[in-house]
Amino acid sequence: MPSTHTSLHYHFTFSTKERRALIVRAWRDRLHAYVAGIVRALGGVPEAVGGTADHIHILASLKASDSVVDVMRKIKASSSGWVHRTIGAPLFAWQDGYGAFTAGQSEIERLRNYIHGQEEHHRCRSFEEEYLDLLRQCGVEFDERFLW
Repeated sequence: MPSTHTSLHYHFTFSTKERRALIVRAWRDRLHAYVAGIVRALGGVPEAVGGTADHIHILASLKASDSVVDVMRKIKASSSGWVHRTIGAPLFAWQDGYGAFTAGQSEIERLRNYIHGQEEHHRCRSFEEEYLDLLRQCGVEFDERFLW
């Protein structure tokens, strides 16, 4: 085959440090737009960005040459710097880890709706419950003692 074709969609999620409710509704949409801009600047396609006061979800298509760890490092560093400079929240920080899950083309619309519906979704469930379910659904082995 003389050319390469990829369809690489990732669902990323991570919380604020210690899952503190630091992402204020007044600037949350601006943060999500900024994160989408980071994904675009890296050559990816932001399919959806959403979240609540203590975490964020990103659905993005990335290039085959992108490293998940590098993309996450750049998104987290750049967005926390933006919050410090633009919003003036010097105590804002992301947790060290993250969840990264692959998604097939048939899952994109469902994930997009799920990410855009985070406010409603989290009226009944915490981020911790949501994250544990994600890990289980994706078959990721974990030791709950080391999650939080």
